[in-house]
Amino acid sequence: MWPIIEKVFRAGETYAFSIDISEQDAHIVWVALPRQTWVISDAENTILETYYIIPNQPGPGAHVCNCGYILSEHARGQGVASSMCKHSQEVALNLGFVAMQYNLVVSTNEGAIRLWQKLGFHVVGVLSGAYKSKRAGYVDALVMYKQLRQV
Repeated sequence: MWPIIEKVFRAGETYAFSIDISEQDAHIVWVALPRQTWVISDAENTILETYYIIPNQPGPGAHVCNCGYILSEHARGQGVASSMCKHSQEVALNLGFVAMQYNLVVSTNEGAIRLWQKLGFHVVGVLSGAYKSKRAGYVDALVMYKQLRQV
């Protein structure tokens, strides 16, 4: 997983992790801390995508999950990201989560925003200048939310 995670983190465009993160620290945030981490590969065993699912907050907020997704470059445009998001929602429900929240969707990540909205997520907040893009400088970040089942 490290090669696709490293490429995305080092790009500094979509995740709020240091662009200098070590493989060991990336393993902690992507594999060790989450409730579950998924890796999806093709028939040739090439990793297409990975995602993690973790409670968004502890205690009284633990029924809402957060997910992080990374898609390999060669898997883009094939519907893999959509399948991954749908799968994560099923997993979330099976783990007892009732909602999913994305805390920091970078406003320049237009493809992801379109996809999340298509899959039922709503922008519930805009954080002005909350993300410092390596390429674009300070840009807005969105908080997106979806109720997975009634409580």
